[in-house]
Amino acid sequence: MKKVCIVGGGSWGSAMAIHLGKLHVDTKLWIRENEIYEEIVCTGENKTFLPEVAFPSSVSFYLDLKEALKDTEFIFIAVPSGFCRNMYEQMAPYLTPDQFIVSLTKGIEEKSLKRMSEVMYEVFPPASRTRIAVLSGPSFAREVAESHPTAVVISANNLEMAKKIQTLVSSLYFRAYSSDDIIGVELAGACKNVIAIATGISDSFGFGSNSMAGLVTRGLAEMTRLGVKLGARQETYAGLAGIGDLVLTCTGKLSRNRYVGSELGRGKTLEEIISGTKMIAEGITTTQSVHQLAQRENVETPICEQVYSVLYEGKNPTDAFRDLMSRELKDEYKT
Repeated sequence: MKKVCIVGGGSWGSAMAIHLGKLHVDTKLWIRENEIYEEIVCTGENKTFLPEVAFPSSVSFYLDLKEALKDTEFIFIAVPSGFCRNMYEQMAPYLTPDQFIVSLTKGIEEKSLKRMSEVMYEVFPPASRTRIAVLSGPSFAREVAESHPTAVVISANNLEMAKKIQTLVSSLYFRAYSSDDIIGVELAGACKNVIAIATGISDSFGFGSNSMAGLVTRGLAEMTRLGVKLGARQETYAGLAGIGDLVLTCTGKLSRNRYVGSELGRGKTLEEIISGTKMIAEGITTTQSVHQLAQRENVETPICEQVYSVLYEGKNPTDAFRDLMSRELKDEYKT
């Protein structure tokens, strides 16, 4: 039987552990917080991040990272981007050359503006650098844990490696596709969160489906422009990591980033929103990273820029929408 370790006891890490546990995969879940660990051990549920979904008996729980990683063939890392480098540094001494390492994180590292696989490549030992993959696509944690039919994409520079992970995770209700465009899959998964904040603001204003469709479509255009400039393939943005995840995050009621936008549109400050939840919305920090990347690469990203102005420059959301709609008229396929 294959052995798997999930690093991260939040909603997504817990959901992946539950999913693999249902497939009778011997799964270890490493949990950072003592209180979350005790909660899960005592109740069989992650009542803080994923309540009312029980862990299968094939999932075991660990506080000791070395023991969690020991004798595992696949490692899935479900840690917010702001904590990833430190987490990777803690993991590095315990990695072995035969382990596959899969990032579940949809974010960009602040300041360095690196994708998670790039950070792994910097931190992990040389033997592990060729065994890095990412999993992305439209996949709310709760729906995965509850076995709602879900489709995702697994990407690695080595397509055969991606296919091995694809085989491990796929089931009747969880279908994985393979890809070798790791740049596009990671960037799409991160950037769509920024557009979701914009759709949340739109919702708070009572705007309808026309507004949503416009934001999703034009948001996809600027995500694609930036991704292609950074080395991604355009077709990736027409797939699960691109339009698939973008539609889910912009329209789904479980979207944390859409919720952030909705609260901003209702007049709450960013500090009030962050303090009101234990969940991390990756789009908040990703907005700053996308702003910096777009400036560095000289790529036009008007929706992301307006979200940046609201989050970091105190711009009124109403003014942001007005400025977005009153921009100079353009050719659809040129900008």
